[in-house]
Amino acid sequence: MPGVGDDGGMRVVMVNECGGPDVLTVADREPLAPGPGQLLVDVAAAGVNYMDIYQREGRPPYGRDLPFVPGSEGAGTVAALGPGAEGFAVGDRVAWAGAPGCYAEQAVVPAASAISIPEEIDTRVAAAVMLQGITAHYLCHSTYPVAPGDTVVVHAAAGGVGLLLTQMVKMRGGTVIATTSTEAKADLARQAGADHVTGYEEFGPVVEEVTGGTGAAAVYDGVGRATFDASLAAVRPRGMMVLYGGSSGPVPPFELQRLAGAGSLFITRPTMIHYIASREELVWRTGDLFRWIGEGRLSVRIGGTYPLAEAARAHDDLAARRTTGKLLLLPS
Repeated sequence: MPGVGDDGGMRVVMVNECGGPDVLTVADREPLAPGPGQLLVDVAAAGVNYMDIYQREGRPPYGRDLPFVPGSEGAGTVAALGPGAEGFAVGDRVAWAGAPGCYAEQAVVPAASAISIPEEIDTRVAAAVMLQGITAHYLCHSTYPVAPGDTVVVHAAAGGVGLLLTQMVKMRGGTVIATTSTEAKADLARQAGADHVTGYEEFGPVVEEVTGGTGAAAVYDGVGRATFDASLAAVRPRGMMVLYGGSSGPVPPFELQRLAGAGSLFITRPTMIHYIASREELVWRTGDLFRWIGEGRLSVRIGGTYPLAEAARAHDDLAARRTTGKLLLLPS
């Protein structure tokens, strides 16, 4: 069976104690079996995300019971079906987000969380677009639905979410002010369609200039602590601060009365699980993603691929912001 070694076991990345990237170790485990409503999948590619780093560190509230296999996103081929798993067959290519234990040669995935990969979409591209593509989709279609003419800020615009979000905002007729940390990353943001690209220290004055002092309709901020105060200051009256991550660290507690004085602002901390709460919503978002990719309207950048044995290097590269686009682990 693909994904299972000659000795009958399978390779996984384990976290036996919380800590830095060095706590990620490769181990052999017994083969998995799918339970009711589940698929057993031979993993072709697993996505690497900041959430994986938070869980590895044991950062509240993301910590998991030890030991565990990290990863929650991937794509591969169905190897077996559990009782009652419908809509799929052995040999189907599927992708998913939100199923634990994906840094492995095999993963068990709820059939309700799996999406069939269209024939024209590469398996690695499907793995790369699930979590970050769904995130970008709900941010600009549901959390703050961008309207034509809206000016928004996209932080970390050369990252996996940032590149996809920039493209989607442009599809919806918005103007993107993108932040990046290097000129090479700035070029990527421009290629994705960003109208204005600036550094993290300068984006406030750029927003003021571009909007004539009105402020941004929304700021999409996955950086957190380092950008939060300036982001809040850049939002227009009755605009929205969308804090969807914290790559620089969590935002300290702050006084809600600030929102009144700053212009009756809205602030939200969305997370993906609440935006794919139904099968219908998951199918809608991924259907849009795969259609846009197939039509050539959405470009997915895979910034790096790593074997399972180099999961620690992938985490280190992501945390140090040495990467752009999506990072993938390739179990075989």
